[in-house]
Amino acid sequence: MDEALSASAPANSRPAQGAPLSTKDVAVSVGARQLVSGLTVSFSPGEFVAVLGRNGCGKTLTLHTLAGLRAPAAGTVLLDGVAVGAVDRRAVARRLGLLAQDLDEGFVTTALETVLIGRHPHLKFWQWESAEDGELARKALSAVDLAEFGERRTDTMSGGEQRRVATAALLAQAPSVYLLDEPTNHLDPHHQLAVLELFRSLARTGSTVIATLHDPTLAARFADRALLLFGDGRWEMGVASEAITAESLSKLYLTPMIEVRQDERRIFFTS
Repeated sequence: MDEALSASAPANSRPAQGAPLSTKDVAVSVGARQLVSGLTVSFSPGEFVAVLGRNGCGKTLTLHTLAGLRAPAAGTVLLDGVAVGAVDRRAVARRLGLLAQDLDEGFVTTALETVLIGRHPHLKFWQWESAEDGELARKALSAVDLAEFGERRTDTMSGGEQRRVATAALLAQAPSVYLLDEPTNHLDPHHQLAVLELFRSLARTGSTVIATLHDPTLAARFADRALLLFGDGRWEMGVASEAITAESLSKLYLTPMIEVRQDERRIFFTS
C-alpha cells in the first residue's frame, strides 16, 4: 500500500468480532514525527503475528501502545472490546503479557523468584505465592530449557539465559495475549528457534501472539500474518506468505532483498 491506511483498511486487518485485542484508527507518534497512522487491525485467538520494520520505525512503541503502557496519539486500543486504558492494570496483566526488549539488570534475584513475579497479577494484594504457583514457575523454567536454574542468581547468568528467564516469567503469567518485543534477542540459533516454536505452540492452542522480529526468515517461518511498519505512518498487514516477499521487504528495509526456497522454507537475504 502506498498510502497510510484508515477507513479503507482491507478486510483481513479490520477488527473481528470476539478479537481479544484490536485497534481502531490508532496513531503512534514520537515528538512531531508520526510513525504509524490509522492502524485498524484485529488480532485473533490462535494466530502468530510478526511485526517487521526498520530500526526506529515504531515497532516497540506500537507494542507498548497495544499493551496500554502509552496512550496512542489518536484512536483506540481495545482489549476484549474495552479501551485498554480504561481497564484496571492488574486485570490487563491477567489477559495480556509483554516481553520487553531490554533486560532489567537492576534487581538481582534467583531465576525462580524472577519467574514467580509473573504470577503476581493472579494473586490478591499481600498474598504469598502458593505451591501451585511455584509448580507453574518451575514448569515455565523447564519450558525454556532452564529446569536446573531455579536457585541460580540472575547476575551469574549470560544474557541469553536471562532472556529465557524473562520468557519463563511471561509463561508463568499465562495471559491469553502475548506481546513479544524481539523475543530472540541475546539467544543463540538453537534457542531462537526453540522460543519461537514455544510461542507458535501457544498460538496453536488458542493464544494470540504478536512479536516484533528483525529476521524476516524467522517471521516467514513462524507467523500466520505480518504487520509491516514503514516508519512514516504507512503500514501493511496480510497473510505472511503474501505480505513477506522479496519485493515487500525491499521496500520496507530500503535495500534489495532476495528470496531462496529450501525444503519448503523461504529464506531472505540482502542482495
